[in-house]
Amino acid sequence: MTDNKNKIYDLINKLYIEHDLPDEDLLFILDNINEKEKEYLFSKSYETRNRYYGKNVYLRGLIEFTNYCKRECNYCGINAFNKKANRYRLDKEEIIETCKMGKELGFSTFVLQGGEDVYFTDEIMTDIIKTIKEKIPGCAVTISIGEKSFESYKKLKKSGADRYLLRHETANPDKYRELHPLSESRTRVECLNNLKKIGFQTGAGFMVGLPNYTNSDYVKDLRFIKNLQPEMVGMGPFIPHKDTNMRDCKPGDIDTTVLLLSLIRLLLPKVLLPATTALASIDENGRKKGLDVGANVIMPNLTPVNKRGSYSLYNNKKSSGSESAEALNSIKKELESYGYICNMSRGDSKMCEEFN
Repeated sequence: MTDNKNKIYDLINKLYIEHDLPDEDLLFILDNINEKEKEYLFSKSYETRNRYYGKNVYLRGLIEFTNYCKRECNYCGINAFNKKANRYRLDKEEIIETCKMGKELGFSTFVLQGGEDVYFTDEIMTDIIKTIKEKIPGCAVTISIGEKSFESYKKLKKSGADRYLLRHETANPDKYRELHPLSESRTRVECLNNLKKIGFQTGAGFMVGLPNYTNSDYVKDLRFIKNLQPEMVGMGPFIPHKDTNMRDCKPGDIDTTVLLLSLIRLLLPKVLLPATTALASIDENGRKKGLDVGANVIMPNLTPVNKRGSYSLYNNKKSSGSESAEALNSIKKELESYGYICNMSRGDSKMCEEFN
């Protein structure tokens, strides 16, 4: 036991200094780390985040603009086969007005997130992005609308989009097929590589606690992220949705999620790392726990209140149900009580500096 204990601390120190470990060492940590060793690991990831970002927590305005989706993802409450979903779309004017309202509140980044909705063609999306950039000079626009062709991504980038979020979900192709019976993991990986080639600040990520997932699977996810070098990693617990095939599956847990967030911070010290809504949904202190191990992004919901409940990806999604100004003030007070700084600038990834 003493040898294992010393080995864990040695591996954490090596990861802290070199920002990488062989896969077998990452697996050893996941298989053997105890609570005291976790505290040490978390202190190192906390310190690493502070070295590059200080106590800044970047706030992005999230706009869930459509819950129509053509995909079949088994875990997702807005998948194409869920007839119980209350479908909606925001039109261009509603999206622009929501962004303007967000700007008045102080937001400098807007995240347009939706299902893979065939209504929103390249032409419609590029028009929306151009208009946001025109109406709110200097803002950053993040898009999260799934798999597209290389040419479509190029058009979105040329129109002014800065960032693109596309979770890889799982680096295990067999698990990916279980989650997406009509899709291939290689297509998702190709999309992520294309986004990087085109010059997007790119976000990948995976879910924690998928059925029959193992620590070896998590190591594959960590290695995929390390190799891809995304500027952002969106990672949170799996939470089942009552109207999906995975309704009876056990959700992911807070402890494993926080452990993996800490490891990601050390593998990619300059990455932007959200404390996700799902994290806050499974634990009342989930947001703080994520921030305290190195997360540094929160995405308050700017979606019109009467639509928020319909963007239901999983059960018991945390939502204030309040107007955006009220919710923002609540988040600011919460962050200040934890000792963090609410930063509403563009907050570009420090990883971008390495290539400039």
